[in-house]
Formats: sequence, C-alpha cells, structure tokens
Amino acid sequence: MVAGLVGVLPGLAVVPASAATPAFVVANGVTQPIHSFADAVRETVWVDIGLDLDANGVGDRVATDIIRPATTERVPVIIDASPYYATSGRGNESERKSYDSAGVPVKFPLFYDNYFVPRGYAVALVDFSGSSRSTGCMDTGGRAEVASGKAVIDWLNGRATAYSAASGGSSVTAGWSTGAAAMIGKSWDGSVTQGVAATGVDGLRTIVPISAISSWYDWFRADGVSFSGFGTPTSLASGFENANARSRCGAVRSEMTSGAPANGDYTAMWQQRDYVRSAANVRAAVFSVNGRADLNVKPVNWGQWLAALPASVPRKLWLSQTGHIDPFDFRRATWVSTLHRWFDRWLLGVPNGIDNEPTVSVERAVDQWSDTASWPPSGTQTRTLYPVAGSVAGVGTLATAPGAAATASFTDNGSGTPASYIATPNATSARRVVYSTGTLTSDLRVAGVSRITVAATPSTSTAHLSAYLVDYGPATARSSTGEGIRTLTTESCWGEDRAGDDACYRDTAATTATVDAQVIARGWADLANYASLSTPRTLTPGTKYTITFRLSTTDWVVPAGHRLALVVAGNDSSMTTTPAQLPRVTVGLAETSVQIPLLGTVPSARSSAGAQVTRIPRDAVPGRLDG
Repeated sequence: MVAGLVGVLPGLAVVPASAATPAFVVANGVTQPIHSFADAVRETVWVDIGLDLDANGVGDRVATDIIRPATTERVPVIIDASPYYATSGRGNESERKSYDSAGVPVKFPLFYDNYFVPRGYAVALVDFSGSSRSTGCMDTGGRAEVASGKAVIDWLNGRATAYSAASGGSSVTAGWSTGAAAMIGKSWDGSVTQGVAATGVDGLRTIVPISAISSWYDWFRADGVSFSGFGTPTSLASGFENANARSRCGAVRSEMTSGAPANGDYTAMWQQRDYVRSAANVRAAVFSVNGRADLNVKPVNWGQWLAALPASVPRKLWLSQTGHIDPFDFRRATWVSTLHRWFDRWLLGVPNGIDNEPTVSVERAVDQWSDTASWPPSGTQTRTLYPVAGSVAGVGTLATAPGAAATASFTDNGSGTPASYIATPNATSARRVVYSTGTLTSDLRVAGVSRITVAATPSTSTAHLSAYLVDYGPATARSSTGEGIRTLTTESCWGEDRAGDDACYRDTAATTATVDAQVIARGWADLANYASLSTPRTLTPGTKYTITFRLSTTDWVVPAGHRLALVVAGNDSSMTTTPAQLPRVTVGLAETSVQIPLLGTVPSARSSAGAQVTRIPRDAVPGRLDG
C-alpha cells in the first residue's frame, strides 16, 4: 500500500506517509476509499467566465457545485459541466441536483461523487452559462459554454475569480485543489469537454467525452442538408435557458438564428462551434466513448475529432453497438474500473500502465468486446471501390476497378428510409441502387471515415442524396429498442451513500434482434453544395454534377460469409428535410466511387446475387441530445 503516492505529473503535492489523512492511498494498483463521504465538504461558488453576454454590466458567472473530501491535503477535480441539471437531469434515471433550505447542494447526479470523493477526488458540477443558477447566456456550443468549463479550471489554478453568490458576494479561492482537472460528460456535456480541451487550457489533464459533438454543424446539418427535428442552436437552447437568459439574451439568439440557415449551408457561426479546427491545441489525454448506432450525435463526430488530435495526445476509444447510451448502462463494471484507473493515472500520476494498454475496445457482438492496440488499426488502407452494373437494373457489384460506362436511376418519393433502401438487395427498387462485393472468404474490417463521390444528374432543381455501407448477412445485434438497452428492476451500487445522495442505480441489459443486414456507415448531402459547403449552386435539371461527401466513422468487421454493399438513394425521410422538388436521379456509375478505410481483402464479385434479406433492423429515433 502506498499513501500519498508521488505523481509523475508536475504540480502534484507530495503527501508524507505519516499524514493522519493522506490525500489518497493506493493499494492493488488503484486509489482506495479512505475519506468519509458523509463528512465531505459541499459548497457552491460562482465563477466569472470573463464575458458579459447578458449585457448587464457584470461578468457572467457559472454556478459550480462542489463536493470534496474533508482533508487538509489538496485534491484533483472531476468536472461535469451541463445545461441539464435543473431540467431533464443526468443519466438513465434523469437525476437532478438538489439543495437544502440553506442552498447547500445535496444531490449530485451520477455516481462520480459517490465513488471518487472517498478515493481523494473532488467533483464539481457546473451549470452552463445561462442555465439553472448561472448568469449569462446559453450559446449552444459557443464561446460562453466553452468558457463555462475553462473558467472553472482557471479558477482551480488561481487564474480566475469565483464568488460566494451569483451577484455580489465575496471572492472564494480554491486552495484545496492541486489544479489538476478532468472533464467528463455525455452528449452536450461531453461536447464542451472537447471545446475546452481545444483551448489548450493549463491544468486540464484529461477529458472523457461520451457521445460528444466535435463540430456543432455535424449535429444540426450534414454536407448541406438539415436534419429534420433538430432545429437550430436557438431552438435547442430555448429548452434549457433560465429566466435571466430568456429576458436578456436576445442578441445571442439572433446571432445563432441568422447563422443557421435552413438550407444547411456552413457559416461563420458554425465555424466558431467547430472544435476540430482547434484540436491541434489539445494537450489533455482523451478517453472517447461512442455508440455505433448513435443517430443523435452522429459517429462522424468522434472520428474527425480523434483524427485531428496531435499524435502526442494519449487516447483511448470505446465503441459500442448501442445508440446514444452512457457506458455505465452498457458495460457498467468494466467502465467504472477503467475510468477509475484512467483518472488515477492522469490526475494523480499513479503508474498503473493503463496508458500502455490497447487503445481501442469495440463491441463486435452483443456484450462481446475486442481490443486493438491502436486507432486506426495498423495496416488499414483506404481503398477505392466502384459500383459496376449487373444484369438486374439498379443492382450490381462493388468492385476494385471501375466498370464500363453505364448509368442507374432512382426516384425520390419523399418517404424513403434506410430500412426501405437496404431491403431486397437482389431486386430492382425504384427508390435506390445497390452494389455489393462477392461473399467474403475472410473477415473485412472497415475502420475510419469513408467518403463517397457520386456523379448525379437530377431531373429537378433540388436533390438530396443519402448513401449507406451495409453488412449483408445474418447476425444477432443490439436492437433499436431503448437504443440497445432495457432497464431492469434490480440495482447495483457504486460508491458510498449519504443522506439525499445514494450510490445505487438500476441495472440494464441488452435488447437484441436477429437481422439479415446492418448499416455500418451512412451519410447525407445536398447536391446543390457540390462545389461549396457555404455557397449552394442552383441545379439545372438534366445536368450532371459530381459531389463528394462523408460517411460516418465506424470500426466494423464484416465477417466471412457476408457481403459488403454500397446503397445510394435520395432523401432519408427519417433524418433529413425533404427537398423542395423531388427528383429522379441518374447515377453515372463509372464516375462514382467510395473510398473506404479497409483492413483485409475485397473479393471479386462475379454476381450481385446473394442470400435473401428479410429481417431488416429499424433505426432508433434520435432525440434532442439528452433533452
């Protein structure tokens, strides 16, 4: 057992082994629960974020509820900044903050405080600017929300000022903190961890973004099309603003509204909310957790974020088969132990070797995980595959070389969905075209972001496209019910209890379905943006246009005996807004291709025919982040 283990990171206090209550104790490679949770210090401070977006002449302040061990030694801090604490709550059980009659925080949502405070960590839950008990404005991923997290880290390191009240009050210092901080969060919360990390703020040692947005354009829009039901940054913020923000933040709302045109164009407003552009500044270790079937925060977000990080940044990636689900609800015991070791390593300097373990852990089958040393996996090469016409109209092979000049057509009737597009792949469909490899003789791994180039001739002046990589073959997979989980009646406990804040949560189990096809990557585009994402062109009916757009990030093994296919169709009515005039689209096959990061061999396809496909999975219906 090691008491007050000396960390390898600068700025960590050395705690003598003789101290009555050391900051932390390590045994069996992990910190131990040595601090009384019942006696933990609970307090609220309001941190000035250095902005005055509500234009009241006073700096905006974010409410920061803190729980920390009752020790004279300094401790690191785990931060979760969120807009949800007073509204939809956090976690599978929608926990909200609560306070006693004196305003002292009682309930801290999620298990972080119950588990980590006894082990020598503080937990700070921050209300976004303009939400709950904070002042200022909500700006949906913008500078105020990033400042809501960054300013707290600056305060922990003596570079910002906190107060004892939302207005007025006395200044409060963080003499109890080592200055080492982690940020964690799911969905909107996780998105801001990436925005803060991209500032390069000193003191942020690690972030744990879960189902997190890396570019807010890619939550609301996709290569020129708008996602239906997702609205605008203004409409999203409106559900979480407090009374002060609603009355004083009209200018901020106007800026967001004007910067989010309904036609899906990329603007300066979106650019400000693109954390990928500044990812070169990241110094914090990154533990990214995502769901392959997440249609809320689309998987393109995590792929482009990891790709943009400096090579020197330590990282870890988990990828489940679920939708928009927290790892606490799909891999609970392993998640808690892994997160524990991750925080011990990066906040306390415990040399537990987690940074030398495999980087990637992927759920290949339901509750069956496979680890890989690195991301992208070694040996991955981007291969270009081409649709080649077959004997059945609109059905052909996916080959390693282009075929003869040929065309295939489909008609967008405004109601097509992925389930309808990928059905009956051996037959002509008026709605889509489909091209598949031969039956695989060995596993083929798709790992990364694919891109498709389509030569398309529309019959109208407006046209939306969608494209899908599909694994055709029988499998048992997580279903769309509950986005891959169901909540049980039993509970398990993770940490310690105190009055008003228990550590027990309802258990979960996988929901499953037997299927014959699975979409492994998808993308959407407006053909009018073929030349520019910020400036659409007017389409001339009967004219051919070539557009390249992204498919979602994936790490998927198409097993031997299955086929990999490309499906190209019109608008996806389950996800994107319908074009003003529904077109018939003719695809120039020899000028169309898909670039796929692959590990394995693509077989030659002599025939496009394959096994019958009758069991088609339905996609989960995406929500508005966690709200």
